[in-house]
Amino acid sequence: MTVPRSSSRCSWKLLRICSSPVVIVIAGSSCSGVAMGRWWPRKVNDRWMVGVRPPEFGPCSPGFHLLVRVSPGGFRTLPTVRTTSHSEKHEEARQHMHRRTRVARLFTVTAVAAGLVVTAGIAPAAAGSKGKELPATTINGSGATFPQGMIDACREAFAEVQPNVTVNYPNPGGGSGKGRQEFADQVTAWGASDAPYPSTDLPKVKGGAFLYVPYVTAPITVSYNLEGVSKRLKFTPATLAKIFQGDITTWNDAAIAADNPGVKLPATKVTIARRSDSSGTTQNFTGYLVKAAGSVWKLGTGSTITWPEGSQGGNGNPGVSAIVGQTNGAIGYVDFSDAKATGLDYGAVQNAAGKYIVPSLPAATAALDGVALASDGLYDPLNSPAAAAYPITAPTWLLVYQKYSNADTANAVKAWAEYLIGGCQKLAKSVDYAPIPKEWAKQTKTRLEAIS
Repeated sequence: MTVPRSSSRCSWKLLRICSSPVVIVIAGSSCSGVAMGRWWPRKVNDRWMVGVRPPEFGPCSPGFHLLVRVSPGGFRTLPTVRTTSHSEKHEEARQHMHRRTRVARLFTVTAVAAGLVVTAGIAPAAAGSKGKELPATTINGSGATFPQGMIDACREAFAEVQPNVTVNYPNPGGGSGKGRQEFADQVTAWGASDAPYPSTDLPKVKGGAFLYVPYVTAPITVSYNLEGVSKRLKFTPATLAKIFQGDITTWNDAAIAADNPGVKLPATKVTIARRSDSSGTTQNFTGYLVKAAGSVWKLGTGSTITWPEGSQGGNGNPGVSAIVGQTNGAIGYVDFSDAKATGLDYGAVQNAAGKYIVPSLPAATAALDGVALASDGLYDPLNSPAAAAYPITAPTWLLVYQKYSNADTANAVKAWAEYLIGGCQKLAKSVDYAPIPKEWAKQTKTRLEAIS
């Protein structure tokens, strides 16, 4: 397996090699598409797990080095291997979260120890099989940061299935608002958004008829940083509404205490961390509060809203994650993948059935069980009625036109969209997203036949 072309200038660091079975895990310290703070692999799957250590390798030793393929025909030597403790990993993730992204790239690795070379290989093209090879084409996208990890993982895997097609997506993506705008202006061939277009914006979509393509879902966490509190906190919708509209200003407020009996809460000032860009995550989080908190929530919903004075804005989910991680007393809404990658604490939220649910992929899947997919591809899992659902489970979509002026572009976009709902569904859980139901994928594939 070769490294994608975009990785040739990256610097790499070995995070971990000693475990049982031994898994070689690589993450980058300075390049797009690589996770700092994600301690891979948490789950075994056929793309991201390197093979079991050969018996000739012997016990783990701090004395050997590795060579990693970073470009066709080229190698870069990694530093001495060492095991990283949990506390070190947690601290390193916090210190570098502004540089890391969320998809660990695991490559063919050649280990050199005592003059003996042993190769641990990764199954090639594991997330999908090659079909008809398309001609050289570049399709640019932009938009939501919420699905960034999934998009980046699928872009890399898709390059093996369609090596002549280059799928570009900035990191961070720019936000759902930017994605919708650039797609509408035909700056991009495809977009990504966690929220549909407002009806008033539909006439501004210059490329004509388009499709909403669902491909994953995931929780929006209520992440916080509160020194001295180790127990996971619980939140009712009403308490969250009061916190995020500035009615609650200290962590020992009676409403938070009522949600968390027996927890000793400090008088630390609450700092609201929120998005500064036009954001589908903001629209979904505030939309949840409208649904679940009712009249208690007074700030409305949208991709941008007027937040309380003194709140701190971050660009993209990584920006909000950074504020929370660096600020004692901070609380913010952060996508599940970013919250896990940066080691944030996040609370359990009371759902529509009255149960406190911790964000997880099974709880996100349960939220989908409680909703239906509309004929146009839209769905709304926010405050799902399902008993096991995490209530702030967010939708997200790919945006693709039905008609393109260039046949190669149309075929590339269609293949990319089909791959997201097909072969790449196998990667979703490994990058902290829940795949869509198989019936949804089947319905969506039928709709994609309209692309030409």
